Amino acid sequence: MATVPSVSYSITVRLEVPAGGKAVSQLTHAVESAGGVVTALDVTNAGHEKLRIDVTCAARDTDHAQAIVDQLEAVESVVIHKVSDRTFLMHLGGKIEMQSKVPLRNRDELSMAYTPGVARVSMAIARNKEDARRLTIKRNTVAVVTDGSAVLGLGNIGPEAALPVMEGKAALFKRFAGIDAWPICLDTQDVDEIVRAVQLIAPGFGGINLEDIGAPRCFEVERRLRDLLDIPVFHDDQHGTAICVLAALTNALRVVDKKLEDVRITMAGAGAAGNAVLRLLMAAGARNVIVCDYRGAVHGARDDLDDSLRWIAEHTNADGYSGDLRGAVKDADVFVGVSAPGILSGEDIASMAPGAVVFALANPEPEVSPDEAREHCAVVATGRSDYPNQINNVLAFPGVFRGLLDAQATEVTEEMLLAAAGALAAVVTAEELGPNYIIPSVFHPDVAGAVAAAVRESAGGRARGFTEA
Repeated sequence: MATVPSVSYSITVRLEVPAGGKAVSQLTHAVESAGGVVTALDVTNAGHEKLRIDVTCAARDTDHAQAIVDQLEAVESVVIHKVSDRTFLMHLGGKIEMQSKVPLRNRDELSMAYTPGVARVSMAIARNKEDARRLTIKRNTVAVVTDGSAVLGLGNIGPEAALPVMEGKAALFKRFAGIDAWPICLDTQDVDEIVRAVQLIAPGFGGINLEDIGAPRCFEVERRLRDLLDIPVFHDDQHGTAICVLAALTNALRVVDKKLEDVRITMAGAGAAGNAVLRLLMAAGARNVIVCDYRGAVHGARDDLDDSLRWIAEHTNADGYSGDLRGAVKDADVFVGVSAPGILSGEDIASMAPGAVVFALANPEPEVSPDEAREHCAVVATGRSDYPNQINNVLAFPGVFRGLLDAQATEVTEEMLLAAAGALAAVVTAEELGPNYIIPSVFHPDVAGAVAAAVRESAGGRARGFTEA
């Protein structure tokens, strides 16, 4: 699927041109003729004969960025000095830092923040470990833990390569919920070692956010950590996605005047995200669901069922459909894809029921072209920022953890996830609701607070843990 120029592939080209004539307009024309978009043009040094100019422009990808540079270089009398990738510049030295909340300007302040005064605080915690939540960063700190095995859409790229993503996650925690988060990238993909490592560091954190750990390993890691730890464990790839999908689907069904318990849902993807989305949709009332993976529909007669797939087979697809995804989509009211790009066509969407809802969430290339899907269905959502109705986990996890930390919760429950989804859906008012607005922007000022309040309220009463395979 063709993409449009994006700031994600933004470059700044420093070059020199003759001071007179049409040089500046030629630069803009060169970028546009190569299919790029000029977002800034700054003269950094001016003389009688030469101008030094920084041209900032957006491209579609790295190859397109190089094509733009080549087009600029072809302009007569242009001399290129430097090309900078703005995304790489943002990441130089990392994106987060630690800073002190208290001044250390003199001996008195030092003696309270550190020795000898700190000893009394340590002894108070030694007598009552619960005081750590009150007297240390534990009350507002989350560990973002990965093994680097399922990073974004990049696959198993390892802990070092996962670090920029985990840094970004920590920055989002701070920006949207005021939470201090720290990336923990583990150099192991052994379940026992991951569990033990997180157990050992847990005393310093108020919550654990598991991130980008591949299925089915992630299910076992989460289950064991929930049993071992007295702080909440949340796997964002599972439950963050599930919260956002349920919230968006709640509003999408309001648009088409259908009810969750009545619609027929087809899902593509039975991994970590698909498994969690399915379970939360069913907890919210979904009854008629078929889940497909790369082998087709999941059903009880298949000979390759692991524990996770067996649970899906036992709780969905009551009629035992055994065909492929295209057949499963026919006459469905809802399609939810958390799988692979380009697996459906516009014709497949046309075979769905009237007033169909399509969530094509594979990123960056969805399961079906959003433009083609729009021709045949009522509501379309994607994981992309260049289309309406972006399903983005940042709508969920900052508020969820804000509520968990404020409530000093010890676990994450199904009721909390349902409450978070309900609160997120309710941010969109009846007056705002429409086919192109079923989920609020990640920058909506009410999102994190609404989700946090719902989680805090849910954590105040007794709640059951959610079922895992």
